[in-house]
Amino acid sequence: MKLTVNGTEHEVDADPNMPLLWLLRDLLNIKGPKFGCGVGACGACTVLIDGYPVRSCSYFAGDVDAPITTIEGLAGKDALHPVQDAWIRHGVPQCGYCQAGQILAAVALLQDTPNPTDDDIDAAMTNLCRCGTYPMIRAAIKDVANSDGGGL
Repeated sequence: MKLTVNGTEHEVDADPNMPLLWLLRDLLNIKGPKFGCGVGACGACTVLIDGYPVRSCSYFAGDVDAPITTIEGLAGKDALHPVQDAWIRHGVPQCGYCQAGQILAAVALLQDTPNPTDDDIDAAMTNLCRCGTYPMIRAAIKDVANSDGGGL
């Protein structure tokens, strides 16, 4: 099957029923998406498919029909993505395990809802953080929304 990941086309020999997470990590050596629960509940494995957040541990590789973005493909060569920059400025990362998925979920939220309310953030940011950085996550999202006149 052919997949475009972070702007690069890959041809892989994989079972179409293989979870996308394992194709990314094991076959393409892309380690940003993490295994957390295996049932799509925690969000550590979140990637963007055509800009939409997807839990890659419970999404079949054969179902992918659009470009995939992982945390590795989010930033430009010379600058962080605005959400990554806000994450650092607000001290969001603690242990860091969930952060790639959190950042990608936030990017999708801001692309869809440039000026999210607290309720919008609560509805979209369903990824779990064991360190409890939710107040900092909210602040970073609002910072990005406010810093450039609304979203990305």
